[in-house]
Amino acid sequence: SVSSIPSRTCHIRYPLPISHQYYQPGDLSIAGIISQVFTFSNPVTYNQHPSHNLLDEIGLVTQIYQHTLAFAFAVMEINKNLQILPNISLGFHIYNNHFLPSGTLLASLELLSTWNNFIPNYKCDTKYNAMAAIGGPNSDVGFYMATILSIYKIPQFTYGSAPVINDPSQNVFSLQMFPSREHQYLGILQLLLLFRWIWIGVIFMYGENGLRFIHTILPKFSKNGICFDFIETLPNLDFASGVDEMVNKWIRVYKILGDSTANVVLIHGEIHTMIFLRMFPRVTEFENIPIKTKSKVWIMTAQMEFTSIPFVKDFEVDVIHGALLVALHSTDVKGFQTFLKRRNPNEENGDGFIKDFWQQVFNCHFSSSREHKIDRNVCTGKEKVETLPGSVFETTMTSHSYSLYTAIYTIAHALQFMDSCQFHSRMTAEIKRRNSISKEPWQLHHYLRSLSFNNSLEETVSFDENRELKAGFDIINWVAFPNQTFLRVKVGKIYPLASKDNILSISQDSIVWPRPYHKELPSSLCNDLCCLGHRRIKKEGSPFCCYDCLPCPAGEISSQMDMDSCTPCPEDHYPNKDQDHCNPKDASFLSYGEPLGIGLTTLSLFFSGTTGQIFWIFLKYRETPIVKANNRTITYVLIISLLLSFLCPLLFIGQPDQVRCLLRQTTFGIIFSVAVSCILAKTLIIVLAFRATRPGSRIRKWVGKPLAQSVIFSCSLTQVTICAVWLAIFPPFPDVDMHSLPEEIVLECNEGSTIMFYCVLGFMGFLAMISFSMAFLGRKLPDNFNEAKFITFSMMVFCSTWLSFVPTYLSAKGKYVVAVEVFSILASSAGLLGCIFPPKCYIILIRPELNNRQYLTRSKQ
Repeated sequence: SVSSIPSRTCHIRYPLPISHQYYQPGDLSIAGIISQVFTFSNPVTYNQHPSHNLLDEIGLVTQIYQHTLAFAFAVMEINKNLQILPNISLGFHIYNNHFLPSGTLLASLELLSTWNNFIPNYKCDTKYNAMAAIGGPNSDVGFYMATILSIYKIPQFTYGSAPVINDPSQNVFSLQMFPSREHQYLGILQLLLLFRWIWIGVIFMYGENGLRFIHTILPKFSKNGICFDFIETLPNLDFASGVDEMVNKWIRVYKILGDSTANVVLIHGEIHTMIFLRMFPRVTEFENIPIKTKSKVWIMTAQMEFTSIPFVKDFEVDVIHGALLVALHSTDVKGFQTFLKRRNPNEENGDGFIKDFWQQVFNCHFSSSREHKIDRNVCTGKEKVETLPGSVFETTMTSHSYSLYTAIYTIAHALQFMDSCQFHSRMTAEIKRRNSISKEPWQLHHYLRSLSFNNSLEETVSFDENRELKAGFDIINWVAFPNQTFLRVKVGKIYPLASKDNILSISQDSIVWPRPYHKELPSSLCNDLCCLGHRRIKKEGSPFCCYDCLPCPAGEISSQMDMDSCTPCPEDHYPNKDQDHCNPKDASFLSYGEPLGIGLTTLSLFFSGTTGQIFWIFLKYRETPIVKANNRTITYVLIISLLLSFLCPLLFIGQPDQVRCLLRQTTFGIIFSVAVSCILAKTLIIVLAFRATRPGSRIRKWVGKPLAQSVIFSCSLTQVTICAVWLAIFPPFPDVDMHSLPEEIVLECNEGSTIMFYCVLGFMGFLAMISFSMAFLGRKLPDNFNEAKFITFSMMVFCSTWLSFVPTYLSAKGKYVVAVEVFSILASSAGLLGCIFPPKCYIILIRPELNNRQYLTRSKQ
């Protein structure tokens, strides 16, 4: 508590280094500690450019001076508004801490001392008691301010950049005019993912804020696919000492930027970090660093703002052209620009900053100034602020100024709320006024925590449970011009209450990119995107954003750029040549309309017609010896079976349906079995006939029609039985083959059972081998016309055809499977027909004189 701290009665006065102040008295006061003036112990010159001083002796950050004026403007508005504090006038003290922790501590102690009599913790009057303190725009201002003011329970507001205060006893008295950082970082992440900027560089200002960002936020970026070319630390600004070391560290970061392949750089800094960017073009000239900053897209956090110090105020601003800034939400405040334009250094009282500001921005001097230089113009006070370029001073209220402006109104509304809750009796206005003035700062906390009001722009102001401002962020696009002016264009927003996927809203068409990109969206990738038809594969030893590209495997496509994996086409589609989209497969079957089908059909009909002619010849000359020889009936059956065999391919050609699938294999199997059975019967009769001619042979009784008919019937019945079992248990059916051919859907007949199919072929082969064996044994019988010899040749053709059929059938695909079987049927049938019947037709038609019994039965010997 306050009473536990002993009062000091020592009257030793300390020389206060805060030479710049802004003071306005009032019944109640608000203290402000704002970093805006650098004091340099020694001027520093850059060793490669000795004619130009790197730093002047005193440097006012002219952009931050607007914060001071926003402070004064808010107080002025409140004092004129009779609806807020009608009987009380607000005053303020604004101190400069010179960007030093010691300056912040001394300014805090000044609030606890008698005005103009610096004795810490000793105040002999209460007239100038400060009800609250506002610090910024750097985060360390709020941190060091809290170490002292929290002891006295003085409400503290921080603007610009919120400090990280881990001590709960200090944090409880601080309110942040800065929204939740999580919303800002999530918005930046969504921005990177939206533009596919996955290869970036990171620069951060060393400190609690920067380290927390690196250790807690960047890992979340990595989990979402962002990887980093570099993560570098910027040195803190220290112009009182160690300037050479600071500049050398900056140059090292510049060289890293020049060598980086990342086109997007995320900067997490403080308000003065912009000075680092402003110096870049000049440093590249002196250090021979490649100028690549104009092709960089800078993404800046809301803690940053456009700032400059005297020696960089004339530097070009083109380096920020096309940059994106996540800024605190702000709105133009009516009357503020007019207030700025009326500033006059000859009329202002209490403003300890205005003359230094005036001298720096207008490059002039006042006659009483200690920095009087003959070569500089004399300041008249009639210079116009609105004529200054934006790089020197802006007349539009910036986001940081708006944040400070809102903080002043927050304190005023809290005071109003406290008065309205405590005074309801009939007292005179003077008594109420005296009672209000006697309030202590700690009493204000209760009202600040639950405060919610609409400001002059009808925007709701309130704080969350973490004492952070409930507000969103604006996405600002910097547009720079050659005359050192620039525009801040709002191109998007970050909505804190939206879902994580919709937190960012941005107008891409409104964004102006850095000049090397013209109107094209910049890319920031470790390597080029994988083309269509390719997929990414990790590159060993490199970050996960760096990869190689490989073509998609067969049957797969990638229809988008930079795919992690390829996707297979649906079964009824196939990849195109470039493997970037799928084409529908065409239905494929052996049709009558294609050349192959026409050729096979023609052969089938030709051989069928030939067989019919042979049958007609044999019918016409049925009474001749050569026709009667070796059982005329079997010959007719053989010719008819061959005729049907030549017509069987017509069941294989054409689109498969249920009837075709059921009939084609079984019909072919049965007909061929009949044909081979006839040949087997003829062979048996020939061999047995010669055996029966021997004296005393018992075989004579087996020679004749009964043997031939029994052989044909039994063999054919066996094949019919096999086919019947096949159709009953595993019937063939129409099917679709999606996989055999990559670009076609094969319409086919599924045989139902491959085993049964090969059983049918196997039985025909068995009959053929027996026939071949029997014919081979009778090939040298001593007849002039030995039919066994011709049967031997026919069975050789038959067997060789079907032996070659099996491997060819297994290796063929699609409609060629059917074509192979059709060709085998035609070839084997033609072999039987060509080897057995042409010799007989030759004798019948060409050599009729040989068509007699004597010639046919006469031995060659």
